[in-house]
Amino acid sequence: MRGNTYFYILVMASVTYLIRLIPLIFMRKEIKSVYLKSFLYYVPYVTLAVMTFPAILRATASPWSALAGFITALILAYRGGSLFKVSILACLSVFIFELMI
Repeated sequence: MRGNTYFYILVMASVTYLIRLIPLIFMRKEIKSVYLKSFLYYVPYVTLAVMTFPAILRATASPWSALAGFITALILAYRGGSLFKVSILACLSVFIFELMI
C-alpha cells in the first residue's frame, strides 16, 4: 500500500462521519410513514444476519457440517432454547457431523 497513510485515514473518517451526518441533516421531522418505520426497524437485524450467515458457512472444514449446525441452532432457537443451550448443541452437531464425513 503506497501513499500517505494519514490521507487514507482522513478519507475513511470523513466518509464515516458523512454517513452519520446526512440523515441528521435531511431527517428533521419525525417519520410518520408506517412502512418506512417498519423498514428501518428491521435494518439492524438484517445487517447482522447478512454479516453472520456467510461466516457461519465458512467456519468449519465442510459447508455441510456448518449447514447442519446452522439448522440445529435455527430449530432450537425457534423452539425457545436458551442462548447457551443453542450454541452448545449447534457446536456438538457440527462436531458429530464432522466425525461422520
